[in-house]
Amino acid sequence: MMLLIKMAKLAFHPNAYLMNTRNVKRGLISRTRILFVLERKNATASILAKESELSYNVVLHHLHLLEGERIVSGVKKEKPFLWKSTGLGQQSLTST
Repeated sequence: MMLLIKMAKLAFHPNAYLMNTRNVKRGLISRTRILFVLERKNATASILAKESELSYNVVLHHLHLLEGERIVSGVKKEKPFLWKSTGLGQQSLTST
């Protein structure tokens, strides 16, 4: 699923930029991959890791960073633990 990494000139998801964290290119790419998956569906960390082609630990690290800025949240009542986009933050611009 390399379509996420082969984005046109590495256009990052607007919510990949964090206020309280240093935004380095690798982190922006990882968060962009995660957010694109979460825009389509709620998912567990292991599903996010598989579909974004990132390691499980990297996905968890970035999910916790995104959760700290309320961009994603975990559905704690669900088993397995699901992550979802909160809808807060900047919206992606789509060409029509």
